[in-house]
Parts: sequence; structure tokens; C-alpha cells
Amino acid sequence: MIFFFHDIVYNGENYKNATSAIVGAPEWGNRTIMSSPNNFGDMIVFDDPITLDNNLHSPPIGRAQGMYFYDQKDTFSSWLGFSFVFNNTDYKGSLNFAGHDPLMNKTRDISVIGGTGDFFMTRGIATLSTDAFEGSVYFRLRVHVKLYECWKLL
Repeated sequence: MIFFFHDIVYNGENYKNATSAIVGAPEWGNRTIMSSPNNFGDMIVFDDPITLDNNLHSPPIGRAQGMYFYDQKDTFSSWLGFSFVFNNTDYKGSLNFAGHDPLMNKTRDISVIGGTGDFFMTRGIATLSTDAFEGSVYFRLRVHVKLYECWKLL
């Protein structure tokens, strides 16, 4: 299964189309501009659309909801905890993810740690790759989900 999620960070000027916001920042940072160096210390919550292709304007099949925080000073790196909440006729329920995301690597694996509905008791791996980014305001992740255990197989 391959999905795309589209993250638009609030930057003080894009309230109407922002899908995420900085909710925590280091003392030297603020909550409308990513911190320097390497966004270290910023915590972001998100409610991003999930699509089956890389077009932000494609019909969403669900939402990616959760948080990430930047956890290293010397390189771009984050820790992710989020769910894909599906709301279409093909998929019902949620998939839950958690793990370290070394952003400078072309592909990164994080754990699929559970699910609900069609994905009840799921385990597996999600391979992330940054499909696009525009400065510190927009990025799109390609998520290739490989399930190894699922009570109800698709």
C-alpha cells in the first residue's frame, strides 16, 4: 500500500490552508518559524490529508494525525508518532506509526505499531521518502506500508 501525506506548516500567514502548527519551540525559537539549527527543539502537531497519489488536490482518503519533533542539533532528524485515519469506502479504521526519522536519508523505516477496523492488531514497517518540499512550509511524504501481521487481511 502506498500513500502520500501533505504537510503545510503554519507560518503566521497561511492560516486557511495550514495543516500543522509548531506547538513547542526552544527558548531561542518561536512558533511561526522553524528554529535554527536544523529545527532542533520544535514540536509540530498535524492533521494532514492522505492521498493515493502525490497531488495535494486529489480527493483525500483519510487524515494523517499526530506529531513530530526535531531531536538533533547537528542534522535534520525527527521522531514521529501518528495515525492514518481512513474515511473512505476502500479502507475503514486506522494505522498507527512511531519511530525515528533521519530526514537526510533517501528512505527511512518506521514501525507500524497497531491499528483499528480493517487494520486491527496490525504490525509492519512503513518506508518513508520525502517526495517534495518547499522550504520549511510544505513537504510531502510517500509512505509505503508493508504489513506483516493483521487480524483482518485486506
